[in-house]
Parts: sequence; C-alpha cells; structure tokens
Amino acid sequence: MDKVNWESMNVLVTGADGFIGSHVAKALAEKGAEVTTIVRDVRKRNNTDVLGIKDKINIVHGDIIDFKDCERAINEYDIEFCFHIAAQAIVGPANRSPLSTFESNIKGTWNILEASRISKTIKGLVIASSDKAYGQQKKLPYTEESPLSGYFPYDASKACAEIIARSYFMTYNLPLAITRNANTYGPADMNLSRIIPDVITRLIKGKQPVIRSDGNPERDYMYIKDAVNAYLTLAENLHKKDVLGEAFNFGTGKPISVLNLYKKIIRLMGKNIGPKILGQAKNEIDRQYLDSAKARKILGWKEKYDIDSGLKETIDWYKGYFSK
Repeated sequence: MDKVNWESMNVLVTGADGFIGSHVAKALAEKGAEVTTIVRDVRKRNNTDVLGIKDKINIVHGDIIDFKDCERAINEYDIEFCFHIAAQAIVGPANRSPLSTFESNIKGTWNILEASRISKTIKGLVIASSDKAYGQQKKLPYTEESPLSGYFPYDASKACAEIIARSYFMTYNLPLAITRNANTYGPADMNLSRIIPDVITRLIKGKQPVIRSDGNPERDYMYIKDAVNAYLTLAENLHKKDVLGEAFNFGTGKPISVLNLYKKIIRLMGKNIGPKILGQAKNEIDRQYLDSAKARKILGWKEKYDIDSGLKETIDWYKGYFSK
C-alpha cells in the first residue's frame, strides 16, 4: 500500500464512542479525514458528545458483532482505512460475562477483517490488541517476542483476535498491523470504573476513593496523546515491509503500583485522604510493563508525556468537566 494521506480519506474508527477511539477519531477529523464509526448503544456519557465530535463524524447505527453492519459501513462509506479499536475492555465485566466479551472482541474483529477483505476500497487496517494479551509472564518487560499467554477472558480475547488478524495478513495479504498498548489514561475517559478517572472524580466530589485490589499490582500507564500518536504513526508507516503484519508495543516501560499511582494523584490534587482498599480484584495480572524499543527503532515513535505531566492534564480536564 502507499503511504496514507489523511486529508479527505474515508476512515472507519470502530469504538469512536469510547475513550481511545474517540480521541483517535478527533485527531483524524482534525487532519481532514472523513471519519465514520459504528455505534450500538447511545450512552448518556457518550464520548462523541464529550469531545464535541458528534457532528464531525458519520455515525452508523449497528453492532460490530453483526457482519452485515460492518460490511455496510465499509461499503456505503467507501472506507479506505480502518482503526479497529472497539472492544469490551473492562476486566470486571469481562470476567462476569465472558461470552459477550468473546463476541465483541473476537467475533467483532473477524467481522471487520472479513468485511475489509472483500472490500474493494480498503487500503489498510490497524488492529488494537493490548498488553494484556501477553498474560502473566516471568520475564519482564514484555517484548513482541514474548508469548501470548492471556488466560483470563479479556486477555484471551485479545490474544485470539491477534491470531485471527495475523491469519488474514498471512493468508489474504490484508495490509494490517497490530498495537499492543499499555494502560491508557487521560481526559474524557467516561468509564469511571478505571482507577485514574475514578480516583480523580471521587476526590473532586469529596468522596473517599476506592481501590479494588490490595494496591500492589503494577502497570505501565500511557497518556492518551501518546496513544493517539502511536495509532497514527503505525498507520502512517504501514507501507513499509517491516511493519506489515507486525505487532508493536506502545508504552512507557515504567511500571507503577496502584497505591503509588494513587499517592501521585492526591499529591497533584493537594488532597490528604487515604483510599478504601478492598483487596477484591480477581483474575488480573500482578505486574506488567512493555518494552517499546521496536516501535522506537522502526516507527520512530516515543512517548512525550511522563506520568506526572499526563496526570496534571487529566486532573485539569476533569475539574473543568465537573465544574460545568
């Protein structure tokens, strides 16, 4: 495929009503792309409204687990490039409802891949996986050579989706690449069950924050602007032979425990309140972080935000949002 030029390009972003997808859609629209998304449910806190992009993108009412909806969106809007980001991405609901998670994350992926394969207009795809696809590993940080050993429902669904995506590349030469991103945070994450928006929101409202785990799990946290840059940079390099069909890690490589993350947030917000530690988290990986050397070497990508600068922007955004 040729190098992409976003100006006037027809781009499908699945999951554009969610956190990461909405930021990717916004960035593409600002670059002049004609962005389309597929939306099943219209939630009260919808990211297309929160980020002000609802009137700047095309919204197809449908569901990625319905092949006909995927095929119609790609064909009727002459889609040339696809960012497949839609997923059931929250660990708790994934554990409670594994079948719906597998449907969304695995079936939804093969529907997008198959609709793209038979399309006459698609030039490339970026498929969103996750660092969770690696599962629990003895050797850290994860590199792209680490085995995909996701055991729990969300982790396994992402590993399966990756294998299917690679099958479409190897068998049908479908031009694609895969992102394996660290935990992503930032403004306009309206899923308040995630640790960062939950803690910030509770502190703004004068409530005691809650930590579901014992506070010890360590994660690699990447700011949303760095994540968006990762998606676009990967897509813009998809014409290169050493990128096609490959998976790339995107993260900071600097893990931090949940409890130390909490301490950073309360310090930045000038608060002095301890969390309620439940110690109830189950089916979650204890420690994980990524080596992004491959993305740096081949794509020239590097994160620009450290955890403190990213948290500062995030806190400021939520303060502004809840003051309206």
